[in-house]
Amino acid sequence: MPDFATSPYPHLMQPLRAGALTLRNRIVMGSMHTRLEVAERAPDRIRAFYRERALGEVAMIVTGGVSPNAEGRLDEESHVMEAGTHLDWHRACVDAVRDTPTLMCLQLLHAGRYARLADNVSASALKTRINRYAPRALTLAEVWRTVEDFARAAALARELGYHAVEIMGSEGYLLNQFTAPATNRRDDEFGGSFDNRVRFPLEVIRAVRRRVGPDFGIVYRISALDLVDDGMPGPETLRFAALVEAAGTDLLSTGVGWHEALVPTIAQAVPRAAWAYAVRRIKAAVRLPVVASNRINTPDLAEALLADGSADAVALARPLLADAEFARKSRLGRADRINTCIACNQGCLDRIFGNGTATCLVNPRAGHELELSAPPARRRKRIAVVGGGAAGMSFAFEAAGRGHQVTLFEREPQLGGQLLLARQVPGKDEFDETLRYWSHRLADSGVALRLGCAPDAALLAAGEFDTVVLATGVRPRRIELPGIDHPKVMSYADVLSRRQPVGQRVAIVGAGGIGFDVAEFLLDEAAPQLERFAAEYGLDLSAVAPGGLLAAPRELPTRRQLTLLQRSPGRLGSKLALTTGWIQRDKLRRAGVELIGGASYERIDDQGLHIRCDGQPRLVAADTVVLCAGQESERALFDELSTRAPQLELHLVGGAERAAELDAMRAVDQATRLALQV
Repeated sequence: MPDFATSPYPHLMQPLRAGALTLRNRIVMGSMHTRLEVAERAPDRIRAFYRERALGEVAMIVTGGVSPNAEGRLDEESHVMEAGTHLDWHRACVDAVRDTPTLMCLQLLHAGRYARLADNVSASALKTRINRYAPRALTLAEVWRTVEDFARAAALARELGYHAVEIMGSEGYLLNQFTAPATNRRDDEFGGSFDNRVRFPLEVIRAVRRRVGPDFGIVYRISALDLVDDGMPGPETLRFAALVEAAGTDLLSTGVGWHEALVPTIAQAVPRAAWAYAVRRIKAAVRLPVVASNRINTPDLAEALLADGSADAVALARPLLADAEFARKSRLGRADRINTCIACNQGCLDRIFGNGTATCLVNPRAGHELELSAPPARRRKRIAVVGGGAAGMSFAFEAAGRGHQVTLFEREPQLGGQLLLARQVPGKDEFDETLRYWSHRLADSGVALRLGCAPDAALLAAGEFDTVVLATGVRPRRIELPGIDHPKVMSYADVLSRRQPVGQRVAIVGAGGIGFDVAEFLLDEAAPQLERFAAEYGLDLSAVAPGGLLAAPRELPTRRQLTLLQRSPGRLGSKLALTTGWIQRDKLRRAGVELIGGASYERIDDQGLHIRCDGQPRLVAADTVVLCAGQESERALFDELSTRAPQLELHLVGGAERAAELDAMRAVDQATRLALQV
């Protein structure tokens, strides 16, 4: 009997026939930009990266987007799919799945006006706010040439050994710019009416099919919702989906939202599987298999979407950064051992937009498979780890997995450290998944846990251990200010741990990531649910309105009056994460939070916080003043051991080594690398 029949996820594990393609299960690794193709040792790194996912039993891998011609590149470093150039990394992609049932699909993506190039092009000469360069409109001859460029690139992909191509028609890239009235103001055969606006992508599909023949896979990535004003209306999207099917497509993959949309689509603020309502309508309009995507991060959720008929398969991109073995663990019924994507964007999108290579907060090995291998330790050491936060846990299970004898001390009765505070912020309860996974890793690797135990220097130096790793974390930084000991003053840790009640009028001192997180927490917003999320961002849950937008985003009600302050002048939140910071800033703005920059703090008294701003004194009336003014490393134990036990091998990791914003990504990466070296 096939494995899928006895799996706890029978729909997810069932094979799928889609035209020329046969998928071993219903899990597709969705396309994401990794920038590995422009990294040092690109072919080797790409081969190792995709090989792990193929061995993890994903059915099909879709590569990052590659342009069919020069003007469609994302940036100057991006490659073009053409003979004789940069084909070594394409061969590495194909080699990665060799001798496995996994299929390899090349995404063909023309960036259009999203290209960070001075000579970028689009359907019409309309500039997007997210690119400093304005596009020029493609001429009629150039449109037809681009059609042939797609066909030529697809034919080359087949020659190189790819099993399929995915034509990117979503997320606001060139083909999407033709289909949406918002960006197509042409008056020729490729503009105006619905039939003319969709003609370009249909001609691309037909040309590709003619060039590759009937036995090569074609996937089309359709925009289920544009989420921009004057985007394609829902009824047109359904008509277009049927035409895409008739043009020769084997599989229809759904995307949601343009990059310039003012609606988050994949961040923690988005409910899981939020976009199933739009995917379900597309599936009902076509006969070919439909793939759902975005904020699907557990096999239980994926199984539910397939079982209720919302989709035929799921595309998981970042979840396969977090755990390359997602599919295999699902098949084996080991979902509790899956390292779940927490939708933080820190290791993937933030790094990509910062011109780095993609990795993952909860899995630093992603994209670094060659350098972060875990060979057995040459000498088994007795290691004490002090501190059960992100850094301590990561080091402990990685080191134990290599054969070291590891004891993990945590002074609190529960593991988690600063993550226990972070998880209180709306949306960040995804950290519960990380804590669940790490707890299993500790147990599976044989780490000895000593909870509720804070070892002193004498215990650690008594001879039981060869190596001590201090992951003792940080404490909130105290600022010197008259009235700082007033009963209304609290630290961010006091607030997030709910140790003390917070008043109705709150002044938050410090507008870094922690300050914004505390403000979100105090807005008293519940975990995101679809109806609330839809109302908050003006979504049309019938998916009929143009772009899927029904109304302007609503103001957020709050039962507190919040003021967020920082010493430095300028915009508050300017240093928040690149791809999620705008969500936090927008939420606070719509909740009526007052933002004050350039504040000089003078004193705290019964009235509240006294400041000076632009040379003028001002009172910020407050029942509670919350300090989010940074952190200090907890390293007293390290300093004592350095003097008392010079024979010990000592290491500092995470916040204990460097106090900064609560940076779990740096802590996990540093701890993992250390564990692979000791």
